[in-house]
Amino acid sequence: MSHPAADTEPAQPPPADDHAFFGQPRGLMTLSGLEVWERFSFLGMQAILVLYFADTVANGGMGMEAGTAASVSAAYGTLVYLVSVAGGWLADRILGSYRAVLYGGILIACGHYAMAVPTDAMTWVGLGLISAGTGLLKPNVATMVGKLYRTDDERRDAGFALYYMGINIGAFLGPLITGWLGDHASWHWGFSAAAFGMTLGLIQYVAGRRHLAGRKHAAEYALAPGPMRRAVLLIAVGAVVVAAVATALALAGWLTMDRFVDVLTLISVIAPVVYFVVMFRSPRVTHEERGRLRPYVVLFLASVVFNFILFQAYSTMMLLASTNARTKIFGFHFPASWYASALGAFEVLLAPVVAAVWARMGPRQPHASNKIAIGVILGGLSFLLMVLPTSGHSGDTYKMAAWWIVGSYLLLGLGDILLETSGMSATTKLAPKAFASQTMALWFLSLALANGIQAQIVKLYGEVSNPAYFGVNGAVAVVAGVAVIAAAPWLKRTMHPVH
Repeated sequence: MSHPAADTEPAQPPPADDHAFFGQPRGLMTLSGLEVWERFSFLGMQAILVLYFADTVANGGMGMEAGTAASVSAAYGTLVYLVSVAGGWLADRILGSYRAVLYGGILIACGHYAMAVPTDAMTWVGLGLISAGTGLLKPNVATMVGKLYRTDDERRDAGFALYYMGINIGAFLGPLITGWLGDHASWHWGFSAAAFGMTLGLIQYVAGRRHLAGRKHAAEYALAPGPMRRAVLLIAVGAVVVAAVATALALAGWLTMDRFVDVLTLISVIAPVVYFVVMFRSPRVTHEERGRLRPYVVLFLASVVFNFILFQAYSTMMLLASTNARTKIFGFHFPASWYASALGAFEVLLAPVVAAVWARMGPRQPHASNKIAIGVILGGLSFLLMVLPTSGHSGDTYKMAAWWIVGSYLLLGLGDILLETSGMSATTKLAPKAFASQTMALWFLSLALANGIQAQIVKLYGEVSNPAYFGVNGAVAVVAGVAVIAAAPWLKRTMHPVH
């Protein structure tokens, strides 16, 4: 069936002479701008979400216990990354990347607007919409960035560096605005700011769409018309059935919040196990590729351990900051949620430094597995650092200096830079060719599992002493990082072509 000329355009990247945005294609400005506002809204909301859950009903919160609040917040993160696996498939097979990102952004904005309405029901509706929207948007924006460049374009790495800087700028700004509004107005005003930010991101995304490669194309690996209709019908019916069953179980009193969290954790454990089993047993995976999968399992687990610590920057660390950290520096009072901005600020500042160090070291730089291991160790040390200011107090009314949490976030931010960049690179190189288009799904499953485990462990927060909580979790991460370093000789042999 033919299509009008207006609806077709080559799927190739823009011409190599497009240097309009700091020497990069114009489309990078559009996608980086979208990520600034998406991270502004997502992390701005997440910085105050656990505080909103734990705040008293009289103050406009939901009155949860600290451990429950952190667990529900982690379960939300689990859902986001589980849905992201499906979001990549929907873009590949049905929607196409441009429409997947657009529809995802619309759902995210609607979710934040829903959370701006001060009722518990709208909070849950909003979180559901944001989970679905982020699942569509997040895995596909990076794919669109890659489409801006030809395979041999030397600007690609620098372009991705600019793109990730945009992510961290949003991560820095979001908690500043939402946190101030949550502290000085109400939590729902903070959620409104997140909604406004996502709306701005969508506007500039649509306005700059002409600079995006292949924006008018359907899915790159689209299903045939018949299977596509069946897939859409199955998805729609499945969503309705799941919603109806969940509602019925909730009304019957069986599907409690605790059980819902447990179900998500169980899915986050089962999904990667099934994924790896399928890959190891697939006849499309060669013996050599199967050999490279074994070391990747180690790196996958290292990512889980590190991100288990990292994601608590927006849960237990926020709760600790709100109750036991000073919120005044040089006479200036600030909301506790502003601590979350330190993480984004450190990553913006340290990323170019780390890149320069690796470039200067050249072939002498550490192997990718050692970079990941160091990242995990730094994550563990960020928690072990918190043992010092939380120890030796007779009660829970003490206040630690702000620099303790800032220092913890410094270690965590540096660890994140080391692990995320090396981990993503290793994922793309070690995944079997038959599963190459699903490498992002693998990475998101490690993030989902980290959140799923966190949803269970954080229930202990407030039940055990703070030194014990941070000390044990930090020590486990350090031991895991040391174990990866100990396995370095085997990893170096089996991870070829990763260096």
